Amino acid sequence: MTDAYVLDYVRTPRGKASPKGSLHAHSALDLVVHLQDALVERTGLDVETVDDVVLGCASQVDEQGANIARTAALLAGWGDSAPGVTINRFCASGVDAVGQTAARVRADDLQLAVAGGVESVSRVPMFVDRGPLWTDHDVVRQIGSVHMGIAADLNATMDGFTRAELDAYGLETQLKAAQARADGAFGRSLVPVGTLDHDELVRPDTTLEGLAALPPAFAELGAGGQDAIALGAYQGVSSIDHLHTVGTSPAMADAAALLLIGSAAAAERAGLPPRARIVGSATTSVNPVVMLTAGQSAVEQVIARAGLTSADIDVFEFAEAFSALCLRFRRDLDAGPDRMNPNGGTMAMGHAFGATGAILVGSCVDELERRGGRYGVAAVSGAAGLGVAVLVERIAS
Repeated sequence: MTDAYVLDYVRTPRGKASPKGSLHAHSALDLVVHLQDALVERTGLDVETVDDVVLGCASQVDEQGANIARTAALLAGWGDSAPGVTINRFCASGVDAVGQTAARVRADDLQLAVAGGVESVSRVPMFVDRGPLWTDHDVVRQIGSVHMGIAADLNATMDGFTRAELDAYGLETQLKAAQARADGAFGRSLVPVGTLDHDELVRPDTTLEGLAALPPAFAELGAGGQDAIALGAYQGVSSIDHLHTVGTSPAMADAAALLLIGSAAAAERAGLPPRARIVGSATTSVNPVVMLTAGQSAVEQVIARAGLTSADIDVFEFAEAFSALCLRFRRDLDAGPDRMNPNGGTMAMGHAFGATGAILVGSCVDELERRGGRYGVAAVSGAAGLGVAVLVERIAS
């Protein structure tokens, strides 16, 4: 079987998902083409050798519709050889794009491809596709679908986490992200867009006192009927404690990320030394009400398939879908702060749905190189109880 390797990785900064955000003037298509140009410039890539462009995108309507991967390939001048496909695994779309592309390389379906993701939440807002999972009340009640924030509070209640514990994690990730920027941790892969050369959502002045003063973010939503749906579909608890706030929830962002993935033969032809081997990936699903534990399940599965344990993993890049899920992950996998999201995570730097997973895989490779580690895992939990994880192994130089 052919191995699949990460040859290079680029990403945009994460901009605030707001009309006032620094990336709001740039469409999702703009962001992807900008990275395609950067990838060619820094690697000397012959675009005629690219077999496919695989992008994750969660809201595939309006500016993000009509197969944005193919549109970007054409607009970037990559000719007719890169077909382009856009996939939707909700928030896990980007990491799934990487996993699927690597699997196709291993199956000799591809030699060289670009995988990644994009989301401009400020221009194409969450839930704008108005799918039945969000808008059809009969469907919602039949399958027990609830808002992610309700699922987060349900998980916090199930595990008995306190508000203070959630806030402490929220502070930790902000301080890590601020330190990472000061240390230049993202310098190798970050491609500025206009004047934005950093993740603009990080709040280095965050304090525990400030977090403690924030009101619960999802109590009103729960009282409006969401708690009843959750408790009706999941009888594990009798009530839900609403503990998460905007400070312990992922911030919405605009961003894109691309990874160049190929076989050893393709890497040699391109004159690019492989940076990491993509060992494997796992895709899982869980109860759609509990929802946000699937990313952890995927991590456990991909590690076990490789014959490894949590102790073998040097870096965990785990999408911060609310504090409670991060605390559970840390507890269950014994993943301390030095190994889990060492440079902060999506609660601090922002969550750009389709792009986040690709950013995490690339960040994992970057961090393994920074610390000389061997194995890293990137994982994301998505809506409807979906989760995807990718395991990588650094190639020692």
